[in-house]
Amino acid sequence: QVQLVESGGGLVQPGGSLRLSCAASGSIFRVNDMAWYRQPPGKERELGALITTGGSTIYADSVKGRFTISRDNAKNTVYLQMNSLKPEDTAVYYCNVVVTSPWGRSMNYWGQGTQVTVSS
Repeated sequence: QVQLVESGGGLVQPGGSLRLSCAASGSIFRVNDMAWYRQPPGKERELGALITTGGSTIYADSVKGRFTISRDNAKNTVYLQMNSLKPEDTAVYYCNVVVTSPWGRSMNYWGQGTQVTVSS
């Protein structure tokens, strides 16, 4: 079993910054792709950013140039640095990680979600 623990959400004014963290622990042989999704109020969950094992990144157009995804493989942790935040960035942010277990099975895991509210 694998556990994901998220931290770093909160209330911030427009133009401000936040940094989200998501640490994976448990029965891990290898952590593969890591991503941040978000779900705005009343809307469906959407991909915000993704980083591969090799460090390649993908960003949604809505966050490109403002958000930066990174990872620390030694700590099995993914980060999301969010700058120039806008009210439309308000959402519950979820980390998503693909993990290969010591027995060779790959599974997709979700964090518990952390609220980010951008408001003056």
